[in-house]
Amino acid sequence: MTLTLGMITTNALDASALAAWWARQFDASPVFDAEGEFVIIAGGTLPVNLGFQKVAEPTPGHNRLHLDLGAPDMDAAVEQLVAAGAQVVGTRGESGLVWVTLTDPEGNEFCVTSSHAAESELT
Repeated sequence: MTLTLGMITTNALDASALAAWWARQFDASPVFDAEGEFVIIAGGTLPVNLGFQKVAEPTPGHNRLHLDLGAPDMDAAVEQLVAAGAQVVGTRGESGLVWVTLTDPEGNEFCVTSSHAAESELT
């Protein structure tokens, strides 16, 4: 059996609004919208589709899965994300790999690191 990654899906109280927020961050566009119940964005700088599924209640506790994003200038990327509505949780890591954990407008955590630092740690 061969598997491929088709999409990463996030539960959301307002799937349309959260999809629109993430679409702006990646310069992506909605490619499917089931009347706000399930929205898919693609294109821009996304390497894979992102899906947003409407749920009645927020998922309790810490995310079990989150996005790790790379940027040539981590500090500038964090500033732009905060200006767009993200909240900083904290800065973590040490020596060659430091990242900032943030939350999107619905509280879902994600991380941003320098794409150069992440590449050097993986090779």
